Amino acid sequence: MANGQHEVHLNLNVRGLPLSATLEINEQSNRLLDNGRQVFKLGLGQSPFPVPAPVVRELQTNAYQKDYLPVKGLPALCDAVTGYYRRTQGLNFRGENILVGPGSKELMFILQLVYYGDLVIPTPSWVSYAPQANIVGRPVRWLTTEARNNWLLTPSELEKLCAKDPTKPRIVILNYPNNPTGCSYSTEQLQALAVTARKYKIILLSDEIYGELNFQGNHQSIARFYPEGTIIASGLSKWAGAGGWRLGTFAFPSELDWLLEAMAAVASETFTATSAPIQYAAVRAFNGGDEMEYYLRQSRRILRELSGWIWQSLSQAGLEVACPDGAFYMFPDFEPLRSRLEAKGIENSTQLCRRLLDETGVAILPGSCFGRPEQELTARLAFVDFDGARALAAAEQIPAEQELGEEFLRQYCEKVLTAIDRLCNWLQ
Repeated sequence: MANGQHEVHLNLNVRGLPLSATLEINEQSNRLLDNGRQVFKLGLGQSPFPVPAPVVRELQTNAYQKDYLPVKGLPALCDAVTGYYRRTQGLNFRGENILVGPGSKELMFILQLVYYGDLVIPTPSWVSYAPQANIVGRPVRWLTTEARNNWLLTPSELEKLCAKDPTKPRIVILNYPNNPTGCSYSTEQLQALAVTARKYKIILLSDEIYGELNFQGNHQSIARFYPEGTIIASGLSKWAGAGGWRLGTFAFPSELDWLLEAMAAVASETFTATSAPIQYAAVRAFNGGDEMEYYLRQSRRILRELSGWIWQSLSQAGLEVACPDGAFYMFPDFEPLRSRLEAKGIENSTQLCRRLLDETGVAILPGSCFGRPEQELTARLAFVDFDGARALAAAEQIPAEQELGEEFLRQYCEKVLTAIDRLCNWLQ
């Protein structure tokens, strides 16, 4: 071509696709830090806690593992995952029901690639569900939830969508504890949703990556109530602090073996197999044991008390915010303070987050990144900007029956509390 220029043709589904919002805010925050700015990183939802010591030791022991493993996953790991679900949820998967991938995010993408129906996403939702569907040209149906229901999907909302075309094939994503709200479903709510899902033969993708971070340690999978139609997604990134290790798992019911096989075929032509040393280490994580349980109890304890302090502070500042049940997120609504914000020239969630970062150094994400209307003054904050290893070590010195208290949070989660103080003061 003239002047040595090379013409580039982009797939129309990819053209103009921005960087993932959570990754973009992290990179933007790092750039500001590099330029000497003080930044409070409440944007990227990365676990603040270290990978549990026994899992790290297992990785060190297996660093020499170099062979390609089976596409579906290391058999010992698949068995460990089935044991985990049997132990924690009373579910009876077999090893051949498990698919291991380089992160549950990759597995979700392949699922949308091979499935032929619509993708149904309740809003607000994690930032990557819809962009993945757009990349593969999959129709997305948004289901708007309401703040009065803690932004959780209700059976009536699901019924309303499905009744319009009862036989249409659909995958409905259920994510809880939820990103971006931290809210979860009760047993009764899960049972009611299962009835509607069964009625319309829906495939549920139950994204339970934060399940072990339920503050009370009593997470329940909807697969207990709708086993034949539920795929459970999990991995190491959130509850085991190993986001950079990139290991995710899908557990399929036998009724959906055809879908697992289709995904495995695509996996064989794309990522081939997940990193061998990581899979061997993951066996230790999913096998559980006293060390793992102790690590999880202390992690939940810290997140529970930190979440409670933040929720109370934001509520006292005049924001509407659902009280989380788990994970490390909160989804405040600034609408009660709209007139005050409009006086600052702020009319939507993007402007809100930009001004907040510029004027206070607090980095959070606009609700529009999570499928909410642009004009809505919602945002997500991830309360993770603290040294999790240091906090865990300190919490271990305080009796389990004793509250950690604000003094502990000020000392070991200082940046998060300072960020919330700055946010509240900025609002005033």
